[in-house]
Amino acid sequence: MTECNVEENVAECSCTYTGCDRKGRCCECLRYHWSHRELPACLFPPDVERTYDRSLERFIAVHRRR
Repeated sequence: MTECNVEENVAECSCTYTGCDRKGRCCECLRYHWSHRELPACLFPPDVERTYDRSLERFIAVHRRR
């Protein structure tokens, strides 16, 4: 497995939650959100991401419309 390039990931991370300690650590982020039946910010459009509703239901509803 390759090393996590946190600096590069942070530059691309679309998460607006300033208190997130997983920012730039994609595998940790995905594991955390999946354990809560959620998906990470990078899978949502910016207007939806800012609501912090990362639920699977919201993801399906958003992408069903697009």
